[in-house]
Amino acid sequence: MSACDDETREFRLKAIGGLSEITRERWDAMANPGWRLSPTGTLAAALESESQRVDSISPETEFNPFISHDFLSILEDSGCVGQAAGWLPQHLVLEDPDGEPVAALPCYLKSHSMGEYVFDHAWADAYERAGGHYYPKLQCSVPFTPASGRRFLTSRKIDRNAAIAALSGGLRDLCRLRQASSAHITFMTQAEWDVAGAEGYLQRLDQQFHWHNRGYADFDGFLGDLASRKRKQIRKERREALGSGIDVECLTGADIGEHHWDAFHAFYEDTGARKWGRPYLNRHFFSLLGERLGERVLLVMARREGRYIAGALNLIGSHALFGRNWGCLEDHPFLHFEVCYYQAIDFAIANGLARVEAGAQGAHKLARGYLPAVTRSAHYIAHPGLRDAVEDYLSRERRAVERESAVIATEYTPFRKG
Repeated sequence: MSACDDETREFRLKAIGGLSEITRERWDAMANPGWRLSPTGTLAAALESESQRVDSISPETEFNPFISHDFLSILEDSGCVGQAAGWLPQHLVLEDPDGEPVAALPCYLKSHSMGEYVFDHAWADAYERAGGHYYPKLQCSVPFTPASGRRFLTSRKIDRNAAIAALSGGLRDLCRLRQASSAHITFMTQAEWDVAGAEGYLQRLDQQFHWHNRGYADFDGFLGDLASRKRKQIRKERREALGSGIDVECLTGADIGEHHWDAFHAFYEDTGARKWGRPYLNRHFFSLLGERLGERVLLVMARREGRYIAGALNLIGSHALFGRNWGCLEDHPFLHFEVCYYQAIDFAIANGLARVEAGAQGAHKLARGYLPAVTRSAHYIAHPGLRDAVEDYLSRERRAVERESAVIATEYTPFRKG
């Protein structure tokens, strides 16, 4: 890979074939600077003087479990990510003159567009019909995870914007070296999106629904902010969800045993096979997640007549709860809303978290108190003709997403007006 110069200092950019090629400490110093993670996932500010940072909410400074060495290496070590899965690690790492990693970009060489949640299938089809080869492509993301966060990982030893520019250029070089059609950086922060746009990357917007904590003391405090009809509907849904003798338990850390993962994996496999044909995560992944990041996991499990029937997997950040996977073996009215959305709100309030990110898409979340939130991605397209067509499409798509979010937030809000 080409080197870059910062004044008189020479930096080296390289691609590594997996997280095993870099230590946990070095990666996490770039991924979540200012935070310390124990071997089981207990989180603390790295220095006592930095504890006040928890009160300053920003995607650029908060702890995000998905970009940690633990989470990304779990995907690799379990075989969910790798050559056979069509996600070949090609992580970009920027080293200073002493060989110390100071910036990184999680990156994968891909032979398909599955498991990304930012859809480019139409681009691939159009390019293939025109005689081009869309695959392989480079994907800079957390596999199978539609949660926003830092993608350009930087330590405190380097200027962040300069590092983003160097990694952006290196990503274009890697495209040429790997004969990839394109590079896609998805679910990035707005600050990164702005810099990538200035570096010539095409900019894309999409929409999710997030719940925001307005300092609520309890769930009833949240309900008090809603319009009367929405408040009554949620109370009805919670009552009916726990009918038929269903009870719910919330588990973290050492309370999660292998029998819980056995049950959850069965839910995940059954629901995933019915919804998209091939679940992405294997059983080994969940065991490793509990072993290495158990304190960052919230597993919500529903049980009836002594048997687990449904569950939701969440990961816990410093400021946010991230809803990830849901599955069930029995269908019960409103049980999905209770396990995925209302229990998440309860947990966020009890633990002082600022928001709940409930995953991709889902306008039905609006009535449950989740408001529209814009997500961002940036794209490098090597072929000029395809690039021009995609750029034209994205300019119109951005305007549509912005209009829709504004209309929903003002005209369809579930909260009381005035």
